[in-house]
Parts: sequence; structure tokens; C-alpha cells
Amino acid sequence: QVQLVESGGGLVQAGGSLRLSCAASGRTFSTYAMGWFRQAPGKDREFVAGISWSGDSTYYVDSVKGRFTISRDNAKKTVYLQMNSLKPEDTAVYYCAADFRRSSAVSVDQRDYDYWGQGTQVTVSS
Repeated sequence: QVQLVESGGGLVQAGGSLRLSCAASGRTFSTYAMGWFRQAPGKDREFVAGISWSGDSTYYVDSVKGRFTISRDNAKKTVYLQMNSLKPEDTAVYYCAADFRRSSAVSVDQRDYDYWGQGTQVTVSS
């Protein structure tokens, strides 16, 4: 079992930056892929970014490519989401999730993720 705790959310002006962190405890962190998802008010939860166990493979939804960067530090059992050039449409609750069935591949399907954090609010003002 894994527990995931996100932090780093907040209120920022458009064009600003935030870095989200997700700290994991429990099962060996370096053996599974991780993902970030988000859910805006009135919308379905969507995939944002994912990273393989080694960090060698990453994948992003088109709307954040070039602005967001996912990374991980297996020694610290933490995955990060660096968000730059934020836009009001990035406003959402951001969740990290663990995919135990994949290590070197990244899934964009939330049904493939086994454990979820509680979420952290990101609000981008115009």
C-alpha cells in the first residue's frame, strides 16, 4: 500500500509558476510509474503528466507541453510538477497517483492508477 501527500498548491497570477510535490510512503517508490491529474470545477478529471520509475520516460497532455515539467527523486520518494507560464485554465485540484502495474511505461488512463493523493488546489488569476 502507498500513501501519497501533495503540497505546493496555491493562488498565483497568470504567467506565474508553482511547483507541486507529492511525497510517497509505503511500497518501494522506485518500482512504479507516477502521474499527475487535475480536475477543474464542473469537468472530468484529466491526465496532466506522467513519469516512469527511472524518470527516463515522461508524457504530457498537449495543453501543458512546454510549460510543465514532471520529475522524481526516488531517494526522497517524491514526484514533482513544475508549472510555468500558468494560465487561468490551469485552475484545478491537482492529484498525484501511483501506477503499480507499470514501471517503465506511462499510462494516461486514470483507471490504471492504484493510489491517489488527496489533491492540492491551484488557482490562477487573470
